[in-house]
Amino acid sequence: MASKPQALTSMGPMRAFASNSKKISTELIQINESLMEFNKFVTEYYKQLSETWSEAQKKVNVKAPDVPHDVEQMESFKRIWIDIFDNDFTELFDSEKFGENYGKLVSKELELTKHWNNISNVILQSVNLPSKEEIDEVYKEIHSLKKRMTKLEIELKKKKDTKNGDTIKNEK
Repeated sequence: MASKPQALTSMGPMRAFASNSKKISTELIQINESLMEFNKFVTEYYKQLSETWSEAQKKVNVKAPDVPHDVEQMESFKRIWIDIFDNDFTELFDSEKFGENYGKLVSKELELTKHWNNISNVILQSVNLPSKEEIDEVYKEIHSLKKRMTKLEIELKKKKDTKNGDTIKNEK
């Protein structure tokens, strides 16, 4: 009885999965490393956003009237708020520090996606299923065939219409 569970890893998809487990483990280790760096950049991203928000709100509080009493004061307050926030966030988004951090953030995000795709492909390969790239290739081919069929149907219809037009002219 004890040998039966062990025998499962030596046959079928489990055998392929067991042989590919090292690839998956390596990808998971790399994902953890990338995830730590990604979290560092996400933290810096939100820190920059919250600091900018806080500073802009302080400027609004200083510049705007205490409590708007009528519609005109409310509109004035909104314009002040929009102008200050627009300027401060534009300044943030134009800064080199923000751009550098955001670039690294997106880069790490793409790296994480690549690792997850690699793991998915290993698992799909283990159970003898097509990878995402192979399925995308099939979809492209189907799309191409549909376009070709539509084009051929249009040409066929034109030929039929031309033939019918000639037949009608000959009858007259």
